[in-house]
Amino acid sequence: MSQKSSASGFLTPYFAQKIHRHRRQHSCCSTVSCLKRSAFVMLLATVTSVGHALTYDEAQRLAEARASQLQARQNAVAAAQSARLSAGRLPDPKLLVGIENLPVSGPDAWNANRDFMTMEKIGVMQDVPNGGKREAARELAQANIAHADAELQIERLNVKRETAIAWLRVYFLQQKRDILAELDTENRMLTAAVTARLAAGQGKASDALLARQEAATLADRRDDLDRDLIKAQATLARWVGKVEEPASGDLPVLTHSVAFLRHAIDRHPELAVFNSLEDTARAEVAMAQAAKQPDWGVEIAYQRRALDYSNMVSVQFSIDLPLFSKTRQDPQIAAKQQELERVTAERETMIRQHMEELEDMLAERSTLTRQIARLDSEWLPLSQQKVDLATADYRAGQEPLTSVLDARKSLIDTRMKKIDLEARRAEVDASLFYFTTEKQP
Repeated sequence: MSQKSSASGFLTPYFAQKIHRHRRQHSCCSTVSCLKRSAFVMLLATVTSVGHALTYDEAQRLAEARASQLQARQNAVAAAQSARLSAGRLPDPKLLVGIENLPVSGPDAWNANRDFMTMEKIGVMQDVPNGGKREAARELAQANIAHADAELQIERLNVKRETAIAWLRVYFLQQKRDILAELDTENRMLTAAVTARLAAGQGKASDALLARQEAATLADRRDDLDRDLIKAQATLARWVGKVEEPASGDLPVLTHSVAFLRHAIDRHPELAVFNSLEDTARAEVAMAQAAKQPDWGVEIAYQRRALDYSNMVSVQFSIDLPLFSKTRQDPQIAAKQQELERVTAERETMIRQHMEELEDMLAERSTLTRQIARLDSEWLPLSQQKVDLATADYRAGQEPLTSVLDARKSLIDTRMKKIDLEARRAEVDASLFYFTTEKQP
């Protein structure tokens, strides 16, 4: 038996007929005006529901399109990809222009055309880092791309998860609002029944006050619920923009198997960040080790002398001499290796943290599922039976109205608790669904 039918149980056939006759006698609107009003209300309800409805899938689409943080991460990926094009390339060549062996004393001082050793010089010089350094630079650039992409995936999952949770909160708060709307209707029926009983010389005068107190209590609960709904809508508007009636349609199916979630924990995007950090650290170790290998350079120049002398071409090579590696390169290598070990240790810590987080959510979901099933099978039927028995006893004059109100309050609280549990389970499902970028086959 629904709450609505139980509440109507307050109306005995005699009082129901009396109230119905009273309403017919005091009706102030004609049939035509009532039909017009009903048509207007139906039209208004249709326009409102269609004009402002927002399904879960639409909310996700809007959130991903509007998220400025995603655009920022995409720019970071594009920047890393652009930087990859120049990684490992040779440095730009250098232009050499000058004069060699210019006399500064004697009769030919500052004359560039008298001494046979004086030469005007023009040439190019190219530095050539060793192959290990260039390969390490390419690996470092690739690791930077992977790191930026992993952060993009983290941000995308965050946007999807937060949008899902915001939409679900509005959805379940609207369910609570619907329950309170039903209770308002039932409370008006209760007030009418109490009034009819008092008019028939039954019941107590204080029963009318109790009915009014119940109405005031419902008004307080409705105010609290409206406040929470406005806050939830503001949170959802952060992701999808302002909407009037945001949550509509069916609940999304956000489920993964437990085995899949445990297996896919290695594909958690935050672990992907640590993978890229490890690759970065390895590339820096390789670059530090490559510093022990000599770089080299080449210089080619054309040298012009005075008219009486022949011009010349020179080729010159240079090579680094890393002779003091114990005090220069080796400490740098050791520092980079320590950094790699630090990142590896932090990655292991992150794996354990996510395993703990996953098991906590799985345990909470299991508990919520059992509690919801117990509410459906035991608590809700028992609360409904309590309302029915209290109502019957009140009609028979064996129980005061307070017993009925207490029983109904217990049923209301049980229904509200079920919505709270379902809302919490839906949030846990959303967190589990967006726990990893891996998709269940």
